[in-house]
Amino acid sequence: MQQYKLKRGFKPEIERIYSVMQECFPVEIVREGDVLETAYGAMAKITVSIENKKLVVDTVSNPSMMDDETILQTNRYFRDFLYKATGYTAKERLKQAKKEVSGK
Repeated sequence: MQQYKLKRGFKPEIERIYSVMQECFPVEIVREGDVLETAYGAMAKITVSIENKKLVVDTVSNPSMMDDETILQTNRYFRDFLYKATGYTAKERLKQAKKEVSGK
């Protein structure tokens, strides 16, 4: 499970996250309260919620998915979702994660 800070101006609202998921993953998204869940490509399960004004994402890989193209496309869609949901690029998210681990 990963937690991501939201950039200023990116509201921690599940409705906004739901619309971003619909935009990035062209599959059915199940909503139970403030928890969103779907499956796409090489990910057997993607669970998204908001806790303490942070985006919480839990993913489960599909071990039977061995097609490189599908894996790359899934990764691309997932990175796109995180960017649109948090406002931070992959490089910025990595920098924040390192800062959080070092305790600064």
